[in-house]
Amino acid sequence: MTPWQPLTQAEQLSEIVRESADQPVIVFKHSTTCSISAMAKSKIERQWADADLDNTKLYYLDLLSYRPISQELAQKFQVQHESPQLLLIQDGECTYHASHNGIRLSDVKQKVK
Repeated sequence: MTPWQPLTQAEQLSEIVRESADQPVIVFKHSTTCSISAMAKSKIERQWADADLDNTKLYYLDLLSYRPISQELAQKFQVQHESPQLLLIQDGECTYHASHNGIRLSDVKQKVK
């Protein structure tokens, strides 16, 4: 089972930065009306058990419900907004990001410090 943590408040972005000092943090930005986004989310869920990312916190952002948070994420981590999109946050910085069919947990695992 994928340990999704809902990202629903802008204040959580400061929490993510703090958490990323101790453990890698992944943020997955998902559009609930987009079939490509649904496929990317499903792929993450299928791959999670074998990805060996148990020490990584995984946040889920519903873009349609929380668009301002997505915009703040893009500004804070200096990453152009895309959907679907996965960001890897380590030590307060976005050290890796991917979108659409480029989202692969195996790539994330290689980037985890």
